[in-house]
Amino acid sequence: MTARRFLMLQVLLVWQGGFVFYAAFVVPVGTQLWGAAAQGAVTARVTDALNGVGLIGVGLLALEVAYSRDPHPRRTVCRWSAWSIVMVCQFVLLYLHQLLEAFMDDDRRVVIVQPPFYPVHRVYLWVSTILWLACCLWLWWTLRAWTAEDRAADHKAASTQPF
Repeated sequence: MTARRFLMLQVLLVWQGGFVFYAAFVVPVGTQLWGAAAQGAVTARVTDALNGVGLIGVGLLALEVAYSRDPHPRRTVCRWSAWSIVMVCQFVLLYLHQLLEAFMDDDRRVVIVQPPFYPVHRVYLWVSTILWLACCLWLWWTLRAWTAEDRAADHKAASTQPF
C-alpha cells in the first residue's frame, strides 16, 4: 500500500508538477530569451514527454482507485469522475498535439499553417488546465481516501487486539 501511494505521488509530481513548472517558469523565460517561435519549438518537444507521462499517469490513477479500500463509496465515485475527466482530457490533448504538429514544419520549429494554429493551441491550453484541475480534485479525494483507509485499518487492528 505504501509503495502504491509513493508511486502515485511520484507520477503526479513528474506529470502535473512538470506541467505547472513548465507553464509557470520555463515558457515565460524561454519566450523572453529566445522569442515565441523558439519557445514553441521547445514546447512541441516537451509536450511529447508530458503526454507520454500523462498516459502512464491515467493508467496508474485508475489502478489506484480500483485497488483502494476507501470505506466511503461516494468519494470513490468522485475519484472515478475526476479520473474520467483526466482520461478524456489526456486523449483530447494527444489529438490536439497531433493537430498542432500538422500545422508546423517537419522539424517542428515553425508554424506554417497560421490561421488555425492559435485557436487550436488556445483549446489545448484550456484542456490542459481542466486536466490539471481534475488531477487536483482526484488527489484531494485520494488523500482523504487514504486517511479513511488508514483509520479503518487502525480500527480493525485495535478491535482484534486481545485485552
